[in-house]
Amino acid sequence: MKTKNVVITGTSRGIGFQLVKLFASQGHKVLALSRNSGPVKELGIDNVEALSCDLCNSNDYKAVEAFVKKQWEKVDILINNAGMLLNKPFSETTIEDFKRVYETNVFGVSELSRILVPFMSRNSHVVTISSMGGIQGSMKFPGLSAYSSSKGAVITLTELLAEEYKESGPQFNVLAIGAVQTEMLKEAFPDYEAPTSALEMATYINDFALNGNKYYNGKVLQVSNSTP
Repeated sequence: MKTKNVVITGTSRGIGFQLVKLFASQGHKVLALSRNSGPVKELGIDNVEALSCDLCNSNDYKAVEAFVKKQWEKVDILINNAGMLLNKPFSETTIEDFKRVYETNVFGVSELSRILVPFMSRNSHVVTISSMGGIQGSMKFPGLSAYSSSKGAVITLTELLAEEYKESGPQFNVLAIGAVQTEMLKEAFPDYEAPTSALEMATYINDFALNGNKYYNGKVLQVSNSTP
């Protein structure tokens, strides 16, 4: 398998952390982005670079761009995995709450994609992790007005980007995943036990990121064996 340059967000724990280990074990070069770069740095993997990156901080995007320009010159895969999950009644969800969720879940996806697309080729792949909660007509749950609506937004954004770049590439796809047993889920829903582990979902995402753009572009795939 040809070595790929892979950028992953939200890598300090959960699915993102597992993705770093999977891609690295396959020999790919990984740029791991998270506000807390410590867990990935502690892995001590030679082909992994961990940068502290807050998707709400415009200066951090400049650091990512500078790294890619100097060290790699090209990006083969971008996985927009970082997310903020807020479980709060709508009547108590302030405009500041919505801004915080959208800054990470929507603006982070759009800005990092905008920064990295110039380093991508026709066959590169941008994979954004959405949620079943963002699928029109899927079961909805109280308390997730900010989170699920943000996940719906990146589905439409992906369709638009796929259309805009269909002649030149890269390909853009979305995986709308169901409930996965991660620390983020546990914090928002302490009593819920998800049927899928972070490693199981990361294994699926890893394969899709490497191969899915051969078959899909501008598509949203529902990856769930349950609702939510």
